[in-house]
Amino acid sequence: MHPVTWIVVLNWNGAEDTLACLNSLAGVMSPSCRVLVVDNGSTDGSAVSIRDVFADIEMLLLPANCGYAAGNNAGFRRVMELHAEYVIFLNNDTIVDAGFWVPLVETLKRNSSAGIAVPKIFYWDRPDTLWYGGGNVRLSTGHISHVGIRKKDTPEFNCPGTTGYATGCCLAMRCRDFNAVGGFDETFGMYAEDVDLSLRVSSLGLTIEYVPSSRVWHKVSGSLRGNTVLKLIKKLVKKSVGELHLFRKHRVWNGMALYLLLLPLRLAVSYGEVMRVKDSEVYKKGRVKDAEHIQNRH
Repeated sequence: MHPVTWIVVLNWNGAEDTLACLNSLAGVMSPSCRVLVVDNGSTDGSAVSIRDVFADIEMLLLPANCGYAAGNNAGFRRVMELHAEYVIFLNNDTIVDAGFWVPLVETLKRNSSAGIAVPKIFYWDRPDTLWYGGGNVRLSTGHISHVGIRKKDTPEFNCPGTTGYATGCCLAMRCRDFNAVGGFDETFGMYAEDVDLSLRVSSLGLTIEYVPSSRVWHKVSGSLRGNTVLKLIKKLVKKSVGELHLFRKHRVWNGMALYLLLLPLRLAVSYGEVMRVKDSEVYKKGRVKDAEHIQNRH
């Protein structure tokens, strides 16, 4: 019997995104690669909508929204009951390349020192623009960032290798390693739990491996529609709370001080990026059709 990989997709009031994600995963599903949808206490009928389209999909229904970390941990416990050997945590607002999971799992199989494998991730509505091409983390200077973010994809981002941290948008692990580090820390909110997981995996002497042959598209900008400024402020507040908790947990006080000092600059840069995106063509129907065409082409 081949080792079984389970992909855990966490849903909360997001049936439309989740169904699109599952449609992209339809060609992936096989006896050796299965999908679990964890419904995190949705109140919009998501679970019924998903079941109507994917009648045979494995689902775990949680009674309330317990957050990203706890929801995924619950999903992990369920796939362990289903004899998973590898687990991939995948955001529901993503579209995946056909066979995206294979390079991730092969990296873990081939490299015994690899603790996490993470794909190249693009913006969904700018499908040739990187969202994640690796992760930089230096807690001592308060620096946490994605490699290549907002840059056009070029050959320099096609080199696999060790990186600083994996994004929780999509990451793959051996189940025994995820279990050994205790899963996601549920004291985190929406942000920084992935950096914390990566740091704890690294503390075991394992590496975080960037695998660019695995490709995912993330609907990042879509969450900024509507009252852009208000949503940006809320996002930055939640992100800052998570990252401050990260510094506190790892007792990196100088990094925390530097992070707070540079927070106004981060706000200004983020606001400028949102305004640039909002004023550009990315939300027009033609551009979205281009995005879908490029993703389907791969």
